[in-house]
Amino acid sequence: MTRSVLESLATSPAGFWRMPIPGRGPADTAGLLVNRRAALVNLVLVLALAACAVASLRLGTVSLNTGQVLAALQGAGDPVSRFVVAELRLPRMLAAILTGAGFALAGCLMQTLARNRLAIPGIIGIDNAATAFAVASVVSTGITVAPPMMALAGAATATALAFGLAGSSGTRGYRFIIVGLGVGAVAGAMTQFMLSQVAIDDANAAYPWTVGSLNARDPLALQILAAGLALALPLSLALGAGLATLQFPDSVAIGLGRRPGRIRTGCLMLSVLLTGLAVAVAGPVGMVALIAPEFARALNRAGHVPLLSSALLGALVMVLADLAGRVVLSPLEVPVGIVTALAGSPYLLWILLKRPSGQLQ
Repeated sequence: MTRSVLESLATSPAGFWRMPIPGRGPADTAGLLVNRRAALVNLVLVLALAACAVASLRLGTVSLNTGQVLAALQGAGDPVSRFVVAELRLPRMLAAILTGAGFALAGCLMQTLARNRLAIPGIIGIDNAATAFAVASVVSTGITVAPPMMALAGAATATALAFGLAGSSGTRGYRFIIVGLGVGAVAGAMTQFMLSQVAIDDANAAYPWTVGSLNARDPLALQILAAGLALALPLSLALGAGLATLQFPDSVAIGLGRRPGRIRTGCLMLSVLLTGLAVAVAGPVGMVALIAPEFARALNRAGHVPLLSSALLGALVMVLADLAGRVVLSPLEVPVGIVTALAGSPYLLWILLKRPSGQLQ
């Protein structure tokens, strides 16, 4: 480290590192403040995600060692290893990382916006609506738009309905959640109706969108999700400082120089984008949006909105859930949506029993 960096670290506020910015003044007065705990947590999560990703590529009906996996990733090794890794497991692992990060980031944004742990895309109807629209493009209803675009349209429709029907309460309180539950119930009924009216082959093609699965995902949908996440993650981080002020009344946030209206609009738009694109790849795996942000808040300091930690934890949870679904009952496969539901449902009940107010602290 240079002397200026050491001096800036020594003069940093408690719990932060001050990283000097060249040409922006003395090191002890100017620089980027980095939350120490958040940085360490994110580093540990990155390492854990990398380890679980390697395990996902190794384990399955055909077990491989780390050397075979690394060789296959480089295009070397025996043909069986290359096929299993490059064609079967790598696309699935990437889909798990991207969808998990998308769901979890959308959940963290929505929970912070509504100041309620239960306000996740799956509970307020966004997942079901995105699923209904995606299924409509698959089951020969005359709609030829690609499932990713239809899922995005469904997510936007559900958000607009929930936000509009909630009235003056907006995205706050239980009224928004109750309205979202109603919107989700209607969307779920539409999905079941469409599946009941089509041929069995069309219904089977749409089945993964109803339970959540990472098997044989559309490469185009995965690419669109990657592009959407690359856009949404930095925009979410840019909103991070303003998100922390949403726990206060609007007058306080305005006094702190924030614009609550713009922050809420940005959160809603990013949540819709992430949820719609993630559903288009994996179907409704909404419990990730409940589990990951909560654990991220537990690992980080109170008052800090753990956007990046939520995304990393969501990716980690999805990779582990998909791995468990593939190996626990092998050769039978349990869809990832069922695994996350089994893991997340008890936690949802715990929130309802232990935190009746549902308020974020």
